[in-house]
Amino acid sequence: MSKLRAPLILIFVILLLDQYLKVWIKTNMSLGEQFSIFGNWAFLHFTENNGMAFGWEIGGEFGKMILSIFRILAVIGIGWYLVDLAKKGAPAGLLISFAMIFAGAVGNIIDSSFYGLIFTESSYGNVAEFFPEKGYADFLHGKVVDMFYFPIIKSSIPAGIQFWASEPEPIPFTFFRPVFNIADSSITVGVAMIILFHRKFFKHSEEQELQTTEEIENSVS
Repeated sequence: MSKLRAPLILIFVILLLDQYLKVWIKTNMSLGEQFSIFGNWAFLHFTENNGMAFGWEIGGEFGKMILSIFRILAVIGIGWYLVDLAKKGAPAGLLISFAMIFAGAVGNIIDSSFYGLIFTESSYGNVAEFFPEKGYADFLHGKVVDMFYFPIIKSSIPAGIQFWASEPEPIPFTFFRPVFNIADSSITVGVAMIILFHRKFFKHSEEQELQTTEEIENSVS
């Protein structure tokens, strides 16, 4: 389908960049290692998480497995919806948005599904080994690799405004604290594009479905 050509190319490019950088990080940096990209505002900082985007987590082995399965089901649903949108003649920008969400979700699924099998454990001071005899975790129990860290503002919350504390002291404050990856960014940008530019499409689709339903009801009444 011609309308899917550009989204499919974009998905491939995002996955290629995401996985290339993650593999490079795993095989060249130890856990917690970082170096500056731009002054004190942007860093490559190697960390891993067991859960969701931007370092959020669900605890326990069972929680990890449930999250991985949920991701896989979500990706299947997003992929089906992307194809369905293309069949309905959705705008190219909307297809691109969902392609970015799909690619980001798949990128993180690859980590959580396979990285435990193809890498040894990353640790502080030690770089992981690629394709060892035995990996650090079972299928669906791998960790997601994150690396982008942008502490643009480093300050503190003054003690004078901490009305909730009995003995207030200045609290260190960093914006933006979460560490993320290309897949996370792709999902975030895709969702933002839908909210900012494509809400009218869904409103129009709902109006069309309502009109079609009314026509069917009138024809059989």
